[in-house]
Amino acid sequence: MLVDLWPLYGLTISTSRLQLRLPRDEELAELAHLAGRGVHRPDERPFLTPWTDGGPEDRAREVLQGHWGRLADWSDPAWRLGLGVFRDGDPLGVVTLGACDFRVVREVTTTSWLGIGHQGMGYGTEARAGLLTLAFDHLDARAARTEVFQDNHSSQGVSRKLGYEHDGISVDARGDEALVSDRLRLTRQKWSRQERPAVTVRGVAACLPLFGL
Repeated sequence: MLVDLWPLYGLTISTSRLQLRLPRDEELAELAHLAGRGVHRPDERPFLTPWTDGGPEDRAREVLQGHWGRLADWSDPAWRLGLGVFRDGDPLGVVTLGACDFRVVREVTTTSWLGIGHQGMGYGTEARAGLLTLAFDHLDARAARTEVFQDNHSSQGVSRKLGYEHDGISVDARGDEALVSDRLRLTRQKWSRQERPAVTVRGVAACLPLFGL
């Protein structure tokens, strides 16, 4: 079975409303079409990823390539786990947990996107809490980091709600613009003191060697 060769297909993270897991092929296609229909308004640009460039099929194919690329490039020193976010089997978006030299550094990064029709309902906070539960409570991470444009108020709000604190800034090129992002960091100590939704993680033991643990 596929899960015997790639145990990450047996990893599931469940909250009261959501399930996070690696999508199968048809589910991946559904997620790709969801992204093709938009992850933010056309007059916004809250991410470095140019989600409004090209047509819906271009964006959908980029989701496919990104997912396959993360799996193909996986190694225990450097990995990125992109999980589909589902509610009652319906795809809502993708959240990603990544690390480099995790066995030594013990820090992770997170990114995410939700289909535009699923935003503003608390799913982003709930899904990020699921990722952080995996990182801190099951992989023994010391800290989680993220970078957010200063005008991306929704992502800023999710991070602050979960206890992230300011950790400097970074500057990136977005077309011809130089834009400032806030670097945000959440330590295991701060996480342990946070109120957070109940999360259940299953299947992680078989995956530990893939994380370098």
